[in-house]
Amino acid sequence: MRIDKMLANLGYGSRKEVKKLLKDGAVLVNGSLIKDAKEHVNPDEDIVTIHGEEVVYREFIYLMMNKPPGVISATEDTREETVIDLLEIEDAVFQPFPVGRLDKDTEGLLLLTNDGQLAHQLLSPKKHVPKTYFAVVEGEVDEEDIQAFEEGVTLDDGYETKPGYLKILKAGQTSDIELTITEGKFHQVKRMFAARGKRVIYLKRLSMGKLQLDETLELGEYRELTEEEVELLKEGR
Repeated sequence: MRIDKMLANLGYGSRKEVKKLLKDGAVLVNGSLIKDAKEHVNPDEDIVTIHGEEVVYREFIYLMMNKPPGVISATEDTREETVIDLLEIEDAVFQPFPVGRLDKDTEGLLLLTNDGQLAHQLLSPKKHVPKTYFAVVEGEVDEEDIQAFEEGVTLDDGYETKPGYLKILKAGQTSDIELTITEGKFHQVKRMFAARGKRVIYLKRLSMGKLQLDETLELGEYRELTEEEVELLKEGR
């Protein structure tokens, strides 16, 4: 890997700023001064220092965000604010992307990473990775809905969903529920309830696979996953 690309990826500045660091003699590789931006290094073997401080390289970044409403799950958009816009520059330089999508008005757990292989595994229909949501539903959710969801409901386009597991937390004119599904069709939770004549008025994702939303995160906040959480994701994919 080129030294300028490695340092830029780690947030030490733009390529232009990194080249200035090199030109100024701030960068050593294995104790030797490096000024050529095209110099290749092995991040796993070579010791790189800037102003005497060792650079710790990592290829992947894994972030958990409590996605706020009004922000779209995309890497860029000319009109709307995206989840990437909420990241600090030192995290954005890794070019993470959201794993799957949450609707603009949906809150909760969103994983962002630049690990394409893990993202593919988590989103693969063959893997049946469970996702659990909390929802407030207009209309009384009852045992018939539980049974219907377990059997799979037919959406407005004729698609029949895989079984969904519904738990009623509070029933009434508006009902609080938890729903676990293993698919990610467009607006799926809302469309499943619509198929039962009910309307979702609030939706929040609580978990994806074995990864649980950190409830201490305020809306719009995020943090890196712990090593244990990354392993849980990989185990559950």
